Amino acid sequence: MLSHMTLRQFMLRSEVLRLYREMLRLTYRVADVDQRKHLQQWIRRDFELNKHHTDEEVIRMMLSKGKLSLRELEQTVMMVQ
Repeated sequence: MLSHMTLRQFMLRSEVLRLYREMLRLTYRVADVDQRKHLQQWIRRDFELNKHHTDEEVIRMMLSKGKLSLRELEQTVMMVQ
């Protein structure tokens, strides 16, 4: 699959993976183990449900929404600490 990607697709994929990792990393700041696992499952499920998208414009839009979700999650986690 990776060998058939354009540079632009590869860059988008890298950005998606970076966002995914950042979101998962953020969950480790949640002290409550059950809440942390729930957040991790939610993140994985959301990314899994959207991995079929191939349209670059759709992926960019979803990345923007994902980054907004990351900022909101970050603010929520900081308030709970």
